Amino acid sequence: MKLEFGYGTGIQEVVLPEENLMDVLVSNDIPHERRDEAAVLYALENPIGKERLCTYDLAGKRIAIVTSDISRPLPSYRILPALLDELIKAGAEEQNITVVLALGSHRKHTEEEKIALCGKEAYGRVRCIDSTPEDCVHLGTTRSGTPVDISRAVAEADFRICLGNIEFHYFAGYSGGAKAIMPGVSTPEAIQANHRMMVSPDAHAGKLEGNPIREDIEEAGEICGIDYIVNAVLDEHKNIVYAVAGDATEAHRVGCRYLDRMYRKTLPSRADIVLVSQGGAPKDANLYQTQKALDNAKHAVKKGGTIILIGACPEGMGSKKFESWLTNAPTAHSMVERIHKEFELGGHKAAAIGMVLEDADIYFVSEMDPDFVRSIFLTPFSSAQEALDCAMNKYGKNATVLAMPYGGATLPMAEE
Repeated sequence: MKLEFGYGTGIQEVVLPEENLMDVLVSNDIPHERRDEAAVLYALENPIGKERLCTYDLAGKRIAIVTSDISRPLPSYRILPALLDELIKAGAEEQNITVVLALGSHRKHTEEEKIALCGKEAYGRVRCIDSTPEDCVHLGTTRSGTPVDISRAVAEADFRICLGNIEFHYFAGYSGGAKAIMPGVSTPEAIQANHRMMVSPDAHAGKLEGNPIREDIEEAGEICGIDYIVNAVLDEHKNIVYAVAGDATEAHRVGCRYLDRMYRKTLPSRADIVLVSQGGAPKDANLYQTQKALDNAKHAVKKGGTIILIGACPEGMGSKKFESWLTNAPTAHSMVERIHKEFELGGHKAAAIGMVLEDADIYFVSEMDPDFVRSIFLTPFSSAQEALDCAMNKYGKNATVLAMPYGGATLPMAEE
């Protein structure tokens, strides 16, 4: 049987006996009633837990719309025109509306990138700016001790709307909802305070209730104040197939349930070998991004099994801090110990790789230098077929294999 995995702008192929293959995990085949702008418009006309935006009295109000930066796949340009029309119907004035691109800990945008993200129509109608981690307002502190320090344009707004896409997140459970506020428009110090809880066993993909990071995020959102959200669920090609609008928690949960229907995959058991890819460019540009697929794959592999991570990573590591943690660690386990004592953004992804290595080997198919790959505790291979052949020899002719060609999206959950 032949399988294909996205790899940069090309593919990696593997051939294996059909009897060894447990499953190929792709999105569940469910009908989508609406797509793209039609899905957004329907969500705005049928909000969850709130009245329609156009029924509000927003005359004279300063309005902040927080949306995703260039590192996220949300097509804000498909959402903003209909959202702005709703706000104008509510009496809002365009000069009082600011779109804030939530940088989190990422770099600032060029003006061309802002136009591409927001779309020419929205960019020409309202002010579009980056969040300002260097200029924040302190609004309070969560019960976990996370400071709620929010970019000034958002903190000083009279009405706040959060946009986002809902996908599985390896320690916040799901993206979307209040995540636009924390970490979206927060300070590096606040983000570190929140993210250091990633070592909790309850901080993992697909978990909301009892997840300390998600609960801290939503408490920060409550302290800041979120008046409305518009969240989208995307397919593997990054098209909107479902959208929700309304209450920051209630609407978000409905979106999460829809995502589960699409991408949560129940397995009768774990596999000896898991082949996983992000699906190719641009999601496998570097190891920092490709790690997302690895973290989902850990839920599908047996203890003592092997994950074959397929990602071109032409840009290398993607983060100097991430690289420093991996290259300076004496052992993989030392990174897990270190993150308990010393949380650092970038280092948290290195520790996440260390956590996977506690239970499984990682074979890495990439364009990166093999000696360097070995130095960061991974086993390098030039092709997915070579890696699979090696793993099959390791576990024998009856080895079980799972394939995850869109590993960053699909979330396997073994019944045991």
